[in-house]
Amino acid sequence: MSQMREPPILRHRKINHIPYDIVLNIMERLPVKSVMRFRCVSKSMDSSITTHDFISTHLNNINKNHDHENGYVIHMPSWEASHPLSSSPHPDTPVCTVAFDRTFDIISEVRIPFDFDFKRAQIVGSCNGLLCLATLDNVIYLWNPSIRKFKRLPDTCLRKLETVSVRLGFAYHSENDDYKVIRISTFTTLIREIEVYTLSSDSWRRVGNSWTDNFIFCYKNLLVPAPLVSGALHWMAKMIEGKVVGRRRSIMSFDVNTETFRKLALPNYTGNSYCIALFKGKLAFTTHDKHGSQYSIWVMKNYGVVESWNKIFVVPFQRAAYCHAFTMYGSLLASYCYLNDLVGSQEFKIVLIDAETLHEKKDPDIQCPSYVATFMESLVLLDDRAKAVSY
Repeated sequence: MSQMREPPILRHRKINHIPYDIVLNIMERLPVKSVMRFRCVSKSMDSSITTHDFISTHLNNINKNHDHENGYVIHMPSWEASHPLSSSPHPDTPVCTVAFDRTFDIISEVRIPFDFDFKRAQIVGSCNGLLCLATLDNVIYLWNPSIRKFKRLPDTCLRKLETVSVRLGFAYHSENDDYKVIRISTFTTLIREIEVYTLSSDSWRRVGNSWTDNFIFCYKNLLVPAPLVSGALHWMAKMIEGKVVGRRRSIMSFDVNTETFRKLALPNYTGNSYCIALFKGKLAFTTHDKHGSQYSIWVMKNYGVVESWNKIFVVPFQRAAYCHAFTMYGSLLASYCYLNDLVGSQEFKIVLIDAETLHEKKDPDIQCPSYVATFMESLVLLDDRAKAVSY
């Protein structure tokens, strides 16, 4: 009788191959630092990550996650902090400080990698992880510190002409999936020129005047980027009545898609001072009493509808204060002025205030005055078409 053989053991081959499109789908949801590491895996992987479609999809996934832990505040000391009469120390090398938005713990100091007159510079704006920085002589850069890339913009058409004042704004053009820098040059009270730079064309062009009201920009919010709300940039303005600058103030908005101006009315407020800001994606307006010790915060709940202005918070301070900006999560960044007996001069102290609970976080280690902008990580500028410089 023959010996019966045991049935053969079926050995299943492990399937460890994941389809490439699924891999990309997973990567489109990963943090920026993780995605950047995958560029070293293969040439095909690097080629896929640096496409415009991948970058846009990755950005959309970040924006859909409203509770993401990707929010930061970036700040840079203004030229006033480097003034000889200022008691605030100022570094000789260009440095921005990035703070985690929720706790405001200092994350890191990021050195500006390009040739830049740091002591005469400003943060024009921040949009989708892309920062726009400019000097007073109109040298403008786009910079994404998350992926270590920057781009210097070409000179503007009106670079060499004498101007009374210049207003800059930085915005995302949603209809064309593009980025724009707006430059409004004032030569006299009533003569202005508007130039628009688009990243896709890498060039400037002039835009025709589109306003019917005469106005001058207010010298407020100089340390805070022009708020970008509903596809429009916003500045405070005083209306000109006849040949006289009146006391009537309004908000002038510049629609990035149509490239036209529009006037927005302010709420029925009382107070000596005012400024506009971005509060959780909505247009905000703040005023304070004559002592500067109590701030009222208004929010336009339905953009463009004057009746939707609503006073949402009243924030009391123990002493005179100045409000700088709101973080992505709605905390208020403000500063106190106090006398330093050791040096015998006035100095500023920064505080971060939860507008709802009024809880204060003191000493977040920011020099004052500073340019302040909210910031998020992204892959914008990684596309080879942007012709950005790596460092």
